[in-house]
Amino acid sequence: MRFTDLIIKKRDGHALTTEEINFWIKSYVQDEVPDYQVSALLMAIVFRGMNERETSDLTLAMMHSGDVIDLSDIEGIKVDKHSTGGVGDKTSMALMPMVAACGAKAAKMSGRGLGHTGGTLDKLESIEGFNCYLGKEDFIRQVNDIGLAIIGQTGNLVPADKKLYALRDVTGTVDSVPLIASSIMSKKLAAGSDAIMLDVKYGSGAFMKTKEDAVLLAKEMIKIGRALGRDVRAMITDMDMPLGRAIGNALEVKEAIATLKGKGPKDFTHLCMEGGTRMLIQAKIAVNEEEAREKLKEVIRNGAAFEKFKAMVRAQHGNTEQIDHPELLPKADTVTEMPCPEDGYIYRMDALGLGRLAMEIGAGRETKDDVIDPAAGIVLNFRKGDRVSQGETLARIHHNRPLTKAWRERFMGCIEICGSKPEEEPLIYKILQEASE
Repeated sequence: MRFTDLIIKKRDGHALTTEEINFWIKSYVQDEVPDYQVSALLMAIVFRGMNERETSDLTLAMMHSGDVIDLSDIEGIKVDKHSTGGVGDKTSMALMPMVAACGAKAAKMSGRGLGHTGGTLDKLESIEGFNCYLGKEDFIRQVNDIGLAIIGQTGNLVPADKKLYALRDVTGTVDSVPLIASSIMSKKLAAGSDAIMLDVKYGSGAFMKTKEDAVLLAKEMIKIGRALGRDVRAMITDMDMPLGRAIGNALEVKEAIATLKGKGPKDFTHLCMEGGTRMLIQAKIAVNEEEAREKLKEVIRNGAAFEKFKAMVRAQHGNTEQIDHPELLPKADTVTEMPCPEDGYIYRMDALGLGRLAMEIGAGRETKDDVIDPAAGIVLNFRKGDRVSQGETLARIHHNRPLTKAWRERFMGCIEICGSKPEEEPLIYKILQEASE
């Protein structure tokens, strides 16, 4: 089989066979085909697309390109969640302890952040001593013992995706629903969970810019998961402005802790409750949404959700004093207040712009070698639609690097104030139980 023939076939709009897709992935992982040929095939896919069978075949080939984690030794239904990334998205740190406190087995493998989206591992490593890397046996033992573990992906989990994603990132071939869906689902399926809750985001701070594209991607991933025997559901959520108020690693840990104690931001709490409701049904802990919501409310009220998070931190060698007393988490040397320039209403908040600004002061990484500053970030005092007055503090910037005049000007450019209150948009646009919805 010649790789050139695959490029020509896809260029001309034909579907690749299962054998051809397996040949592509196997030969690329084994360094038997050069990057330039794979780049040409990826570009052909961007223009010509893939059908449902091709996308499933690609997902399976990538999934089996390295380790596939067997979680059958964990009792009960294993649940996982995945977000397509956004600004201030600390959902895993609150949602997973909530569902675990209700009795679900929450087994999650997470990644690091690159660019304006922060990674769950970077946030958890703000906690002194926290160990993100457990061996398979320790991972399984911890989930069996306390019902919860959030760890980093193993070194050989879906190596095909690592190579392909790096290539797509530099060849303008990221923007393809089949390639995005297979990338996400190959990792989720290789990680071994039975049920997956997807949070597919759209808007300025998300990869998918429109609701329609987010729904298309979600349906594709649900189809893949269902075809392979997994219960996959999806929330389509707005990322035109940051989630919650905190952007930055230790700051987001603090906000997740507050949420577990029932004192979190309204939008973030709502997202966790709605996601958790479906996950408890997927785990067969609740038979309907009403029962699931009551269970989640109760573990917040009685402190069980907070204690579950603390138990995970303890099991993974983190300093639980910082959980009981979040003021002990890393703090920036300087906190600068950004004043409101005029009276009016917050009309727009540019999530992408704010995320990039947070990255520039150390809260994210532009290249994989950049070092995260766990204390750096932004805490917003207002949300879209809020009334503001001149001189009020719009946000507090936590930083160890100096803020330049240009940085401050760009920050103010991310927040638009006008004389009338904007129409309120729902955080959750749609929840999909099936791909046909």
